[in-house]
Amino acid sequence: MTSEPCNSTNGKSEKPNDSNISRRKFIAGAVAAGISIASANANAQTNAEDNGNQTTKTKPSATGKIRNVHIGGYLVSSLSRMPDSFNAGFSFYSAAWPLTEKYQGHRFQSGLFGTWMDAQYDGPAPAHLYSDIEGGLGWWTATQFPTATPKFIMGGVGPNFSFIANGPGSGAGDWDNPRGQYGVAQLSPWLLFPPDGLNIRQGVGGVGLLGYGYLTLPLLPPKTTTDGVDVPTGDNCWTLFLNAKNFKGPVAFFTPYFWSHATVKNPEWAGKLLDSRPGNPNKAFQMETQFIPAAVSEDARGEIYARSAIIQFPINDDGNTVLLHRPTVYNKDALWNKMKRWFDGGAAVSGLIEPQDEAIQTFNNGGEEWKIWHLKHGEEPIPLDWKAFGTHFMPDQYSYGYRWNSQLARVRTAQGSLVRLPEYYHRTVDANQNPLWVPVAPNEVPPETKLASLSFDRPSEPISKPLTTPDDPNSCVGPRRTERSASGDETCKLEF
Repeated sequence: MTSEPCNSTNGKSEKPNDSNISRRKFIAGAVAAGISIASANANAQTNAEDNGNQTTKTKPSATGKIRNVHIGGYLVSSLSRMPDSFNAGFSFYSAAWPLTEKYQGHRFQSGLFGTWMDAQYDGPAPAHLYSDIEGGLGWWTATQFPTATPKFIMGGVGPNFSFIANGPGSGAGDWDNPRGQYGVAQLSPWLLFPPDGLNIRQGVGGVGLLGYGYLTLPLLPPKTTTDGVDVPTGDNCWTLFLNAKNFKGPVAFFTPYFWSHATVKNPEWAGKLLDSRPGNPNKAFQMETQFIPAAVSEDARGEIYARSAIIQFPINDDGNTVLLHRPTVYNKDALWNKMKRWFDGGAAVSGLIEPQDEAIQTFNNGGEEWKIWHLKHGEEPIPLDWKAFGTHFMPDQYSYGYRWNSQLARVRTAQGSLVRLPEYYHRTVDANQNPLWVPVAPNEVPPETKLASLSFDRPSEPISKPLTTPDDPNSCVGPRRTERSASGDETCKLEF
């Protein structure tokens, strides 16, 4: 089954809102780099003047020596704050499209616009405890059968990344040492969630939006003990709902035990995780990009230029991009209380959510912070001059996206139109003399940099092995055996 996004409405510097800033951090590495021929000759001349006829040595020229680097950072949005009572779940619509023209290999990692929902607390959040629901649309280094089109994973994160559940039968570790494989239970009989993530229809253009979110449901009763230990397990079953062209409804849920079983060894976390705590209604909505391949090189004057893989964004008939739409939060009356009364013998639930039980957030600002990483030893990453080619805007109060420089290249595909970001950049400084990568036209890049000869094709990589569930009849997933073929033949694809 293929899934298409629903039709949507058309429509560091300083980050806009501390509450909307992800706690995720990049760790910058470093590589050595040579100095420019101009500075080497200048040093040689100075040494000769100081030392008479003493012979001096110059460092080799760095002209045309290509070094691999990468682009990474955040696109962020800022939203209105919601009352604490809307803590029983959320939903929103997000664009899905191929971020790069060609898949860039398993080094490539980027989410599309999504969110991080952590637990809500009555007071300060516990120190040294990170746990949330993230995931969403994107590309990850752990994906076994990736394509240029994104996939969807659930992305439940146990305490401090000790466990990760991406879907039924999918998680960190392996079947001999599972750290999330048992964390999600399949709910829908109509949409099978593959272990490698839900497929989106290949080549989808991004004008349509995929609706998704999580609401807590009382599907399992709470327990006073966990694994025989005197720590409780709550009854929050955070359930994934999808809204696509060919599927609408609940899909799967995180079992409460996925969160609580960490408290057996760490009882101080009991009652503080998402099995028993409500969700924080005021979340970050961002696009987190960790690795898009790029390269840098110097010309004969020591000027530094960069080239990236082709990066693209979807555009509508107005030439603009809508990436987020209708972020909504829900209170317990939306579904939880109704279902609890139903399970206790009351009337069946229709699934209809009343207007007073939901609240739609509005967008009020945004920001961009993409940088080129891994330059020289000890050198900080340098930002791209994003404002030279794109400006965030709100086509209406419930939508967020970008307007683009009219000079950027546009391409039309069978699935929709795309705008391509600049490929080439020149390292210069801004008005405050801070380093900055400024986009330049291809003909402005000196040929001796050799950047024009690069190609960012899909790299040749080993074929991934099929993933199988255990054959052991005592396993809770055996003896029935499911398998993904290395050819990538998977049957579930979401259509927009």
